[in-house]
Amino acid sequence: MGHPKVVNNGKMTFGERVRLDSTVAKMELVSLPGGHLEIGNNVFINYGSSLVSSKHVKVGDDCLIGTHVMVMDTDFHRVEDKAWDTTGEPIIIGDRVWLGNRSIVLKGVTVGHDAVVAAGSVVAKDVPPRCVVAGVPARVVRRF
Repeated sequence: MGHPKVVNNGKMTFGERVRLDSTVAKMELVSLPGGHLEIGNNVFINYGSSLVSSKHVKVGDDCLIGTHVMVMDTDFHRVEDKAWDTTGEPIIIGDRVWLGNRSIVLKGVTVGHDAVVAAGSVVAKDVPPRCVVAGVPARVVRRF
């Protein structure tokens, strides 16, 4: 639904039954040169979200991605001199993961299967399977 912004300068792979909502705010899917954006089966990505791959971003099967979520495997530039630098570190989102509204997943992170990332969290380190993480930076608050 809606009109997402799709920029494919690398490679994009979509599984079956992927649902994209871009109605209230434009959703963005980007693969930069050399990047691979891989979306599994039965994934829902809500409006305002931005998924960007300069190396590899993989979203597993049966995932739910809330509104205004950011998943980017690159910082786009260096801090010191602001020179353009799209060097990336892969992001892997396991199967059946829920990324809450306005959460951010930083480069180099793996989110384990069946995990939940609370709304507004910033995920800077790997998330174990079957747990809930929350906060800035995100920390495990519950295991199941």
